[in-house]
Amino acid sequence: MIHIGQLDLEKRAAVVAVILEKPLEASRKAAEMGADLLEIRLDLLGIRNLETAAETIQKVKSETGLPVILTNRSVTEGGKWEGKEDDRIKLLTNLLSTNLLSLKDGPDAVDIELSAGREERDQVIKVAKAYGKTIIVSSHSFSKTPAFQEMKTILEEAFLAGADIAKLAVMPQSRRDVLDLLRVALDAREAGSAVCTIAMGKLGKHTRVIAPFYGSVLTYSAVDSEVSAAPGQFKVDEVKKIMELLE
Repeated sequence: MIHIGQLDLEKRAAVVAVILEKPLEASRKAAEMGADLLEIRLDLLGIRNLETAAETIQKVKSETGLPVILTNRSVTEGGKWEGKEDDRIKLLTNLLSTNLLSLKDGPDAVDIELSAGREERDQVIKVAKAYGKTIIVSSHSFSKTPAFQEMKTILEEAFLAGADIAKLAVMPQSRRDVLDLLRVALDAREAGSAVCTIAMGKLGKHTRVIAPFYGSVLTYSAVDSEVSAAPGQFKVDEVKKIMELLE
C-alpha cells in the first residue's frame, strides 16, 4: 500500500499543488481549491536555510492540514537550485530528520532525482526510509519522449534505487509519444507498481487529468494559472473538476 501522509494512493490518484511562491498564501489557496497534497519547491521558493525551510513546512501543514512533498530540484532536472550539490542534499536530509520538526509537522514525502549522484541519492533515500517518509524518485525529459522500452527501464531503475513512487515526466513530440507514456503507466499499474507519469507541454496537457485513469498515482497542478512549475499544468480546481466529471 502506498501512502503519503494519510492519503491512500491505491484508492485514488492525488492532485498535487506545486507551491513555488508566497508559500503560506499559495498553500491556503491550494487547500481551498481542493488540493490533496502540496509540493514545497524549495528551489523555486529560494529557501536555502534549514530553519526557514522547517518553519515554512510547519506553518503550511498547520494552516492546511495537507500532506507535504519536499522537493529541492536540481538545475539539470529543470529546477532552480543555486549552490553546491552537497548543500542541496544536506538541506533535504536535514529537513527529513531535524528535531526542529515533529513527525506530524515534518514533510511526508521527498522527491529526489534519479540523475542525482548515486551516493547523494542513496543518502536521501536512506534518511527518508529511516524516518518513515514516502520516497519519490523522479526523472524529467524536457526535450523529448524516450522510447517505450527506455521509459519502462527508467521507472525500473527508480524502483531499484529505492522509490516507493517512480515519477517520469517527458516532452511529447507526437500523439504516439503520449500513447506510449500512457501504456507505460498502465503496464506499471497492472504490475502493481506505483508510478507518476506526465506528458508536458500542449500535446501532453490532457495527461494531467487522463494519466491517473491509466495508473498514475499523482498529478501535478498549479495554484495560479499565470505561474506554473512545468509546461501544460492546469490549475488545481480545474484538474479536480475534470477528473470528477470523468470518474
